[in-house]
Amino acid sequence: MKRTRSESMAENRSKLIAAARKAFADKGVADASMDALTAEAGLTRGALYHNFGDKRGLFAAVVNQIDSEMAERAKARGAAAGKGWNALLAEGAAYIEMALDPEVQRIVLLDGPAVLGDPSQWPSQNSCLQVTRQAVEDLMSEGILKPVDPEAAARLISGAALNAAMWIAASAEPESVLPKAQEAFRVLVEGLLAKPVQACQT
Repeated sequence: MKRTRSESMAENRSKLIAAARKAFADKGVADASMDALTAEAGLTRGALYHNFGDKRGLFAAVVNQIDSEMAERAKARGAAAGKGWNALLAEGAAYIEMALDPEVQRIVLLDGPAVLGDPSQWPSQNSCLQVTRQAVEDLMSEGILKPVDPEAAARLISGAALNAAMWIAASAEPESVLPKAQEAFRVLVEGLLAKPVQACQT
């Protein structure tokens, strides 16, 4: 059965993103060869330019895919920890822990900000922010968090997790930095609690 043009384009995009993930993780975005990358995908440079505009566009698509996967993994960790406050805390801790993943380290946390600029402006981060804001609003409505501006609280929680992850990724000893970052994140976020932390462990 003949594929449609849109199906063909979607397949080419998937191939290019898969090849790019490997190249960017192995060599970094600056040293990744577009010729080698497109050859690995079995496509031409023209296909890359047609689908992503340029190398930066392809890199942005890779970052968006990985960052979205990170959000899903964090959400799953949160769900396993329970609901409400416990889920929020577990999601943040999980996101920070992903900084130990070499692919996440290099592509999202190190090269990402250098190439794409402020992470808070990335589509994937903005989507994550909206989910965090909803969780914050729910916890405020239940009286678990102090009544502060929910967007401000969500931005600070997301920013703390992201900056902790970036600190770990840039560290010479990421494994030793992880517990420090997670503990500090927990203490900072607990400052939003309206009740003692023991009362929220349900």
